[in-house]
Amino acid sequence: MTGYKNPYSRGGKTILFTTQNEKSFKDIQEKGRFINKMEYIQKNLGDISPHFIKCYDWFVLEASKRIKKPEDVKYQIWCSVSAKNCMRPYGNELGYVIEVPNEEIIFFNGLKWDYVLNLHYVPENSDDLKLYKEEIKKKGLANSFEFIEGRYKGLYPEEVEKIKASWKRIFEFDRWNIFEIQANIWEIKKEWIKCIIRPGEQIPKEYILD
Repeated sequence: MTGYKNPYSRGGKTILFTTQNEKSFKDIQEKGRFINKMEYIQKNLGDISPHFIKCYDWFVLEASKRIKKPEDVKYQIWCSVSAKNCMRPYGNELGYVIEVPNEEIIFFNGLKWDYVLNLHYVPENSDDLKLYKEEIKKKGLANSFEFIEGRYKGLYPEEVEKIKASWKRIFEFDRWNIFEIQANIWEIKKEWIKCIIRPGEQIPKEYILD
């Protein structure tokens, strides 16, 4: 992260927002923490979960190089950095406002993450993306989305290598934009919880920092 500064950091901690199934609270009460599991992802995403899990597996591997992952944790927990840009709970969900030590937060660029979910090359900037598209066109290829899965699978290993190498750029950003920056954590600890938001409730003003 070049030139980045977290404007919400207070005393080495940052307020984050996450929405989870209400059953998560039982784990927090009984075990003092909540961790994500594959079955939660599968239930939440349904038929498209196999694709997402492959991407999540890559994220877990790379993120654990940056923030140490507890041995019993398999997947990350998604969080928003701003009350203005966080998902609100509905149905059988709860929203958690948590205060997390900075050294336990994995910040990343959500817009770049969309490229990963599409199994696409993550460009350095708009000029780099333009050059990449031109390269693909010069090679006579119809698109740049099907090297890992799709019509070109197994045919262009050098392109796959280039694409996967570019994915690490999701952890690089030089500005703080609440519509781009997202956060992941490995667990929700009971002592981090500042308040719980139920469907229809508003986030208390003291946690709205922007």
